[in-house]
Amino acid sequence: MSKASDLGLLIIRAGVGAACAAHGAQKLFGSFGGGGIKGTGAFFDSAGFVPGELNAQLAGVAEFGGGALLALGLASGPAGAALAGNMVVAGSTHAENGFFNMGGGYELPATYALVGAAVALGGPGTWSLDALTRHKWNKPWMRLFALASAGASAYYVMDQRQKALSGRATSAPAAEPAADAAEAPQATESGTPQATEG
Repeated sequence: MSKASDLGLLIIRAGVGAACAAHGAQKLFGSFGGGGIKGTGAFFDSAGFVPGELNAQLAGVAEFGGGALLALGLASGPAGAALAGNMVVAGSTHAENGFFNMGGGYELPATYALVGAAVALGGPGTWSLDALTRHKWNKPWMRLFALASAGASAYYVMDQRQKALSGRATSAPAAEPAADAAEAPQATESGTPQATEG
């Protein structure tokens, strides 16, 4: 592999790994304006990832630990796989908004997932701790096992979320219609209810 290719891989690993680690720090420690375990857990609960705090911890570890290891080029197969699986789950929550990030789509998590999977499969390059340690923690079987495990875990988490959301939908009480729509109060821009004009 050429020095230019190694440099390119280092830049990709360092940039994406640092960004993912920062996202994980938001979840785990409340860094960079993040919600920490409590705040992130409450959001996860509302999104159907129950129990929320446990899922927040798991996602935070995958992002913080996986991102840091990816940036260092250490255990790149497992680290890249962990990020890929986590980002597939994250992307699934944005799928209904389409692809592009500006519309709330899954563009960003999909990009992170692709980078994680690519490094997991192709390796971190010569300028990495894996190369320095002769790939002690990045053997071919580890990469394949990690990717398979990450894929199965992502599928399980997404399936459990769908079941939780379906359970909420079936248990939610139906709203009673207003007796007369013309007399029903409507909220103005200020939030103050006012009766409609007949």
